[in-house]
Amino acid sequence: MAVAASPGAGGMEGKPRTSPKSVKFLFGGLAGMGATVFVQPLDLVKNRMQLSGEGAKTREYKTSFHALTSILKSEGVKGIYTGLSAGLLRQATYTTTRLGIYTVLFERLTGADGTPPGFLLKAVIGMTAGATGAFVGTPAEVALIRMTADGRLPANERRGYKNVFNALIRIAREEGVPTLWRGCIPTMARAVVVNAAQLASYSQSKQFLLDSGYFSDNILCHFCASMISGLVTTAASMPVDIVKTRIQNMRMIDGKPEYKNGLDVLLKVVRYEGFFSLWKGFTPYYARLGPHTVLTFIFLEQMNKAYKRLFLSG
Repeated sequence: MAVAASPGAGGMEGKPRTSPKSVKFLFGGLAGMGATVFVQPLDLVKNRMQLSGEGAKTREYKTSFHALTSILKSEGVKGIYTGLSAGLLRQATYTTTRLGIYTVLFERLTGADGTPPGFLLKAVIGMTAGATGAFVGTPAEVALIRMTADGRLPANERRGYKNVFNALIRIAREEGVPTLWRGCIPTMARAVVVNAAQLASYSQSKQFLLDSGYFSDNILCHFCASMISGLVTTAASMPVDIVKTRIQNMRMIDGKPEYKNGLDVLLKVVRYEGFFSLWKGFTPYYARLGPHTVLTFIFLEQMNKAYKRLFLSG
């Protein structure tokens, strides 16, 4: 696998032939976009739950199932795919950048004998790739949060973006271009946590499973490693994620923003909603992140294997 443990795998002397960097970036984005098609409803539920109970509102949803059924009842099946265009653009920008950079750095830091980087170095590579990707993908992230949150508002307060490009144009025109990068710092902080946990734990889990002797380098191994990675990532990143979500969705009240900064979000959530509200929406978050991680890496593995078979063999 280009992202994890394939460099040096296969017992070849020296570094094996690898895909061009452009192909690595392309496959990373396509893998993320393919996974998003399947998990977009879970992303919407996660965002709605993180915004539930915000400010003076009472908690709108008791559980993830309650949120999903409420959305289906009030907005229909089409409603659970609200923001799909923004989710796809986020993957096209964020995932393409982060997985591409991670892959390139991983291969450059792999020893001439095929020895992969150690765990800590994998984490550093993941954090670097994640922060860069998050900056590039923040505009799509802002559009996604707003589009998925729109349905919970009264009809006269909804932003009513038609698609991600309409959202980006309107945000830039109505609120200024810098608003497209609102919440950039917590978005990058979340990406650092997510990628340090996700990419490094995926690589480490995959190596552990392969070394155990019970797994071979196939879809079952990728699935198990991805589920482990998704669980670690969910627990570590949720508090930062709720900060990102609320800042990107906030409005101006009497000319002042709802939140001053990320710390203000954390303090208000803990004060008014309780400490464990920082992990509000854990189930849909993992239900979204787990399968998305699984599908992304499985798609990526299969595309890389197909490319190597078709273009690098022989």
